[in-house]
Amino acid sequence: MKRVALLAFHDALATSISLPMELLTAANSVSRLHTRTPLLDITIVGLDPPPIRVSGGMEIMPNAELADDDAYDLIIIPSRWRHPHRGAPTRPEIKAWLIHHEQRGADICAVGNASYFLAEAGLLNKRVATTHWHYFDDFATRYPQVVLHRDYLITQADNLFCTGSVNSAADLVIHLIDRYWGASIARRVAQQFSPESRRPFSRNSYRVDRSDLHRDETIALVQNWLARHLNEPFNIKDLARQSGLSERSFHRRFRQVTGLAPLQYMQKMRIELARDLLQNSNLSIEEIGRQCGYTDSSYFCRLFKQHCTSSPGEYRRAVRHKLFEVNEQK
Repeated sequence: MKRVALLAFHDALATSISLPMELLTAANSVSRLHTRTPLLDITIVGLDPPPIRVSGGMEIMPNAELADDDAYDLIIIPSRWRHPHRGAPTRPEIKAWLIHHEQRGADICAVGNASYFLAEAGLLNKRVATTHWHYFDDFATRYPQVVLHRDYLITQADNLFCTGSVNSAADLVIHLIDRYWGASIARRVAQQFSPESRRPFSRNSYRVDRSDLHRDETIALVQNWLARHLNEPFNIKDLARQSGLSERSFHRRFRQVTGLAPLQYMQKMRIELARDLLQNSNLSIEEIGRQCGYTDSSYFCRLFKQHCTSSPGEYRRAVRHKLFEVNEQK
């Protein structure tokens, strides 16, 4: 079981607390359905005296305070409704607490302008980060040692994550659920929270260890070829030959830089393309299967359901219903 701390302070953006909490609670619910075992324990840690007044006039009653002897595995810092440099981020005891947990190896996620907390603690010096777009210039001026990435909604530097918005924080939480407890639970949680609006962590994040940013030029050329030929037959021997490597060396180097076997990598790319086409095109399911390299429609449907826990038709109906529901009103 993992221990999760959601920080709360005056003028925090309410949704930047509630949405991550709902996603994590959903992961617990999914686990209980199958194993009756909870995956995590969530604590709301108050940084100000209770009750804590957050955006929208709501009040939160935390169930814990900062304490050095508490050991959390995941810490989520919400965004602030007003200027993020005021108040909590500058307090020495909060800086020390964050430094303590970072050194312990806890994953720390800053939502929107909560990146100011990490920067004030010195944890982002010479590390990549992002923040809410409104504060880009102020953040860059105030923290010149931070490598600010304005073009990414999510950044990862070791165990530190920054997001540019609440929606991006939701994408990040889904990614962490996947990393902690597996793709099956992550998919089930995502389906409960508008799967059509979720964007894979790998697509909108900058991280030091990104699998598509590496120094193996040979494998990068193969990845580029695969991206351009998703609808063509996939033969590992031919790919190895094309790369100039033995099949064994090709497998080893490909997995080393992507984290996946070549076949798994190709399937992942094809399923992502299928999801995009199901949402944004009027192609038939059979044609989408062919576009993704699957001539056997039945096999394509089985594989899609294995990856997404719903059939292509069910997925399309779910996302199209929300995209076009205004047109359905009579």
